[in-house]
Amino acid sequence: MPQTVKKHAEERMDKAISALKRDLATLRAGRAAPALLDRIQVEYYGAMTPLNQLANINTPDSRTLMIQPWDKSSLSDIERAIMKSDLGLTPANDGNTIRLVIPALTEERRTELVKLTKKFGEEAKVAIRNIRRDANDDIKKMEKTDISEDESRRHQDDIQKTTDKFIAEVDKVLVAKEKEIMEV
Repeated sequence: MPQTVKKHAEERMDKAISALKRDLATLRAGRAAPALLDRIQVEYYGAMTPLNQLANINTPDSRTLMIQPWDKSSLSDIERAIMKSDLGLTPANDGNTIRLVIPALTEERRTELVKLTKKFGEEAKVAIRNIRRDANDDIKKMEKTDISEDESRRHQDDIQKTTDKFIAEVDKVLVAKEKEIMEV
């Protein structure tokens, strides 16, 4: 039974790493990628809808994103949502499509993005530590009925080792993203 707790904790920690990678993909590192727009929600007929469910997003070149809405009436809503976002991009609307030109990053913007990267990393580490706490609580509950105190301690040590491994993985992902952002 403690093996199940450890396996479940490891799966949840792996999901936290995946969520971190998904969040970091939405940060702009100087080149256009459709993932930059993943966090944008558009108010469409009164409901907040992800942009990628309302439009086709292409990258015609390395510095341009082209958004082609399936419903032309949503063009102004999409434009408004992009303006409100924290991307710092100005949409160019030609009546059928929206073009987003990704400017080269300034040093100031790069440092802002690195700070944001670190914030995402801290959130992932907190999530992993919360998973560790939950797993340790489950092991301690088992200690009262199913397992000995020594076994409980050994399982908690294993959970700590798993936590340390995933925290190191978070650090590795952050270093790679920071390097990508600071690359000129």
